[in-house]
Amino acid sequence: MSQQDRAATQAGTHAAQESVFVYVTYIRTTPQALWTALTSPEFTARYWHGVRAESDWQPGSPWQLRFADGRVADSGEIVESEPPHRLVIRWRNQFRADLNAEGDSLCTMEIVAQDDVAKLTVTHRMARPGSKFIEAVSGGWPLILSNLKTLLETGEVMMPLLFKPD
Repeated sequence: MSQQDRAATQAGTHAAQESVFVYVTYIRTTPQALWTALTSPEFTARYWHGVRAESDWQPGSPWQLRFADGRVADSGEIVESEPPHRLVIRWRNQFRADLNAEGDSLCTMEIVAQDDVAKLTVTHRMARPGSKFIEAVSGGWPLILSNLKTLLETGEVMMPLLFKPD
């Protein structure tokens, strides 16, 4: 077996051992404005249905998503922070026992300027196949990021509050 074949086999084996969700969107904004939208608690509450992202955004710092009533929805740690281009968060669900039991996931947000738009790629992965958490975020991220895109481009969110936490 060639070195390329071995690498491809290892990559396929690795992929089969994890769950991954990837979402790419293009937003008519600057990388800095998008970074601010992703890291400002006041701004996240506007497009994330009242949920606020809280951290000082430095590597090693704690990170939380808080429901409007103050309860912690998710928590973790900032793994990498390269404003306004890359943010990596170790992420764990805190409000559903079944999702919490799966452990930590890793969420990578990459921002690239392309002409007069910013390309945002969100990759959320968990080192286990068939993750219910990744299944859940694969339904949530498109709604949240559509709201973010619409808010940045028009000044208004596209969707009102869609869910209420238990």
